[in-house]
Amino acid sequence: MNFELNEQQLSIQKMARDFTEKKVAPKVLERDETREYDVNLYKDLCDMGFIGLPYAKEYGGQGLGYMEYALAVEEISKVDPSLGVSFSVATSLYGGSLYFSEATDEQLKRFMPPVLRDGHLGSFGLTEPTAGSDVSGMLTFAQRDGDEYIINGSKCFITNGPLSDYFCVYALTDHELGPKSIATFVVERNTPGFTIGARHNTMGIRSAMVSELHFTDVRVPVANMITPPGKGFVAAMKTLDGGRIGIASQALGIAEGAFEIARKYLMQREQFKKPLYKNQHLAFRMVDLANEIEMAKYMVYKAACDKDEHKPFSASAAKAKLIAAETAMHVTTDAVQMLGGNGFMKEYHVERLMRDAKITQIYEGTSEIQKIVLSKGLFV
Repeated sequence: MNFELNEQQLSIQKMARDFTEKKVAPKVLERDETREYDVNLYKDLCDMGFIGLPYAKEYGGQGLGYMEYALAVEEISKVDPSLGVSFSVATSLYGGSLYFSEATDEQLKRFMPPVLRDGHLGSFGLTEPTAGSDVSGMLTFAQRDGDEYIINGSKCFITNGPLSDYFCVYALTDHELGPKSIATFVVERNTPGFTIGARHNTMGIRSAMVSELHFTDVRVPVANMITPPGKGFVAAMKTLDGGRIGIASQALGIAEGAFEIARKYLMQREQFKKPLYKNQHLAFRMVDLANEIEMAKYMVYKAACDKDEHKPFSASAAKAKLIAAETAMHVTTDAVQMLGGNGFMKEYHVERLMRDAKITQIYEGTSEIQKIVLSKGLFV
């Protein structure tokens, strides 16, 4: 058991940290207030090789692993969780839908490099108005017609939706079989009948682009089907396992970012003629938060290592996502409280991080869903 990062991992961590401090941080408040997404920051991530970190070089990746990817998402999310989740979705949900499906080598070479290397965004189309935690409520349907499938239906809460050029879309292919007939397709942005719906107005991750998708007689070639009928549900669950490592990394970064703001504030702010950190109650609360963050970090890193070492990782990913999300919510809420009135002010960032933290308890499987996943392993 080795708790030390290797030189390459430390280099990626530093590269992500420097990039975040120099390019991401300066306008993060402005992006939160205007709800504008800076696509150039995403392209910078592509140029640095970050989007493709865990994938093979022949598909536009860097040939590294989820540990390196988790470190990068963590660093970026300390400052801008909106960019962090955009990065995570493109890498682990769009990329994962392809890489861990039954896609052919030709399909991987066609659909992965544009997102991992060339600056195009990718999205993951699973959730629907009637199908959130319960995928059996899916209604989007793909009907075979010769060498094409005709897709009708809609998706919601799709991160990167308004800006993506490539979408991994899950759809039923047999009404009677329901979820047992799910297949996965790559749908390209300009396909006739495919439209981007309303952008959601979110509580947190305000500058992330999250929207609906609508399919009206959208014709997709059979060559765009990356998971055949009947295997799409399993592929989606495997993809979400990897995605949970990304969201756990985002949540970890949020907690660390808020903690550092609070730590510096307690050292600088004076009340009753002494710095706030001299108040033992506040100092002890910070110790508790630091310990929670450290525990979450080890869970996130373990999940990433389990995946990289080809060990079963569904449980470790669920633990990491559950613990990191709960930690992010607790740390950010406490940080707002410790900054007092200033914590309620936008320029101190912690109220934004608190809003951003909440969604980590919800998307890619709520905290309750993670407990369902984990409880199944306790009684065998």
